Amino acid sequence: MEAALRPCSMVLSSLPTLPFEKPILHLPFNSTPTSIFRPIRQCTARSRVFTAVSSTVSTEPINPVEPEIESHGEEEKFNWLLQWYPVMPVCDLDKRIPHAKKVMGLDVVVWWDRNENAWKVFDDMCPHRLAPLSEGRIDQWGRLQCVYHGWCFNGSGDCKFIPQAPPDGPPFHTFKKACVSVYPTTVQNDIVWFWPNTDPQYEDILTKKQPPYIPELDDPSYTRLMGNRDIPYVKADREGGRPLEIKIEKLDQSGFIGKQEWGTNKFIPPCVFYAYGQVPPMEKMNGSASSAKTKKEAQRRMLLIFICVPVSPGYSRLIWAFPRNFGVWIDRVVPRWIFHLGQNLILDSDLYLLHVSEHKIMDIGPSNWLKACFVPTKSDACVVGFRKWLNKYAGGQVNWPTKFSSSLPPTPPREQLMDRYWSHVVNCSSCRVAIKGLNALEIVLQVVSVAAIGILAATKQSLMSVSARTALVSMAVICFAASRWLSHFIYKNFHFHDYNHALR
Repeated sequence: MEAALRPCSMVLSSLPTLPFEKPILHLPFNSTPTSIFRPIRQCTARSRVFTAVSSTVSTEPINPVEPEIESHGEEEKFNWLLQWYPVMPVCDLDKRIPHAKKVMGLDVVVWWDRNENAWKVFDDMCPHRLAPLSEGRIDQWGRLQCVYHGWCFNGSGDCKFIPQAPPDGPPFHTFKKACVSVYPTTVQNDIVWFWPNTDPQYEDILTKKQPPYIPELDDPSYTRLMGNRDIPYVKADREGGRPLEIKIEKLDQSGFIGKQEWGTNKFIPPCVFYAYGQVPPMEKMNGSASSAKTKKEAQRRMLLIFICVPVSPGYSRLIWAFPRNFGVWIDRVVPRWIFHLGQNLILDSDLYLLHVSEHKIMDIGPSNWLKACFVPTKSDACVVGFRKWLNKYAGGQVNWPTKFSSSLPPTPPREQLMDRYWSHVVNCSSCRVAIKGLNALEIVLQVVSVAAIGILAATKQSLMSVSARTALVSMAVICFAASRWLSHFIYKNFHFHDYNHALR
């Protein structure tokens, strides 16, 4: 799942960028999380236990990744379903409603339990008639309610109320089959994470294994604006624009570390890839002598963080953040959706290419990627390192639950493949507010245009001067033209942008 081998150009061009080659995706950190979950209740009748099946695939040595840096000896294979997975950034979750999400092929519902003051991740299925709980509501007592027949559940998954059960009858709501499966959940780096297994042995998994931790995302001296988008591919590569000296220094089951001129790349399975380093001072880039200003600029640090979440075969969810300790005021002044316009454009530039590329990789077989692709330069080291890790430790591809086959879904129409509204806007709190405001402004401009023409038509010519009539006509034309331009802007930036490389 090579999702995030992406260029630094996702950062706004107005900010200094690091000369990192491509992002990748996957990384784990052993650090104390910023929040912990309460013990969950397991419904044995509805528990789900999956065992990932890994296959051993041998690959011949490749140039960018030197064989001597690999660990030797027998190692345990990577289990895709015994890991922490991010669901969504907290900033894009509304506490008033439940949210439907899919991760590793599992349909889950994320909701805010105000009684326990914590985010919860449940199996998105009511035990009564299997209706999706994500279509329900949070009732006045802070319980998750299924709107199909009104069953209510607390944060531990216990059924607390069945409207159809007689008050003096058997307490059906206390039966084990009446409860919902609850996944271990925590919030770390302002992202909701969950463990995709409801077996009782994992109730205290957070005390034994934590999600990847990136300290800069909790450091108030750094910016930490995030974004997310559902994308129709699970792998990602992108060609760089200049030679880069990248060397893989360590590659084992826990991921790999890559070194280059200005910093370090780290991949922690199964989801996180990030690159970090100091931003080169402008004087050094221009060949000037060092100065006090140069020393101050030498302390500027920036990270490129990509978290690629496997959703289902052919689909993933990308969560990104670019924390930096300079220009912090920019993020406090500029709305988050403004940044997303440029970042989504970068995603669109690769989206169709990577979707087609993934289908071709599946046709030739994931284990044959190194033989089919010609990657002779050191700038491809991180891509090759990820592929080598995937083949050696993780069976060559994501091990989905048994209900999925290894085949990819067919390619949809281009408008659907590159759709921004359903893949990003509806999942982004900032972009949702922006599109509502811009749609309202478009309507206001149209109303003003029509009103100006109406006033002009209803007023006798003798009662209005030529200059006043000219002003009304000009206002009507300008407002109408502005509404049409705004309509195009909204469609292009919030619905569909057909990226054509030949015309750029």
